[in-house]
Amino acid sequence: MHKEWLEFAAMDLDSAQFLLGMRPVPVEIICYHCEQAAEKLLKAVLVAADVEPPKTHDLIQLCKKCTELDEEYETLADACIELSPYGVQVRYPSNLDLNEDDMQCALNMCRRIDAAVREKLTGKEEQ
Repeated sequence: MHKEWLEFAAMDLDSAQFLLGMRPVPVEIICYHCEQAAEKLLKAVLVAADVEPPKTHDLIQLCKKCTELDEEYETLADACIELSPYGVQVRYPSNLDLNEDDMQCALNMCRRIDAAVREKLTGKEEQ
């Protein structure tokens, strides 16, 4: 079942990367998809460990739950902190003023989480 979470995470990250080709670049939407991908990746970790993922968008809480399973997930805490504001705040008009540097940071943090989670989960499948 965790593979479904990974597939949905890939769709979010792929969507974010696809949107880079739009003009003007939809910075807020790309950041949102990055947060969504990270959320699904962390929930995949929990599902792979037979833990029911909480119904939350809080990446920090999700990262803590993953770290309880494997302390190596602590290395993703900073990336989760960076991405957290994009889960809710960018979906609606707000005072969150984002630029392309923020967007590139969001993409990098999401890719970092993606690589770490997929490496860990692939390693578990091979055992």
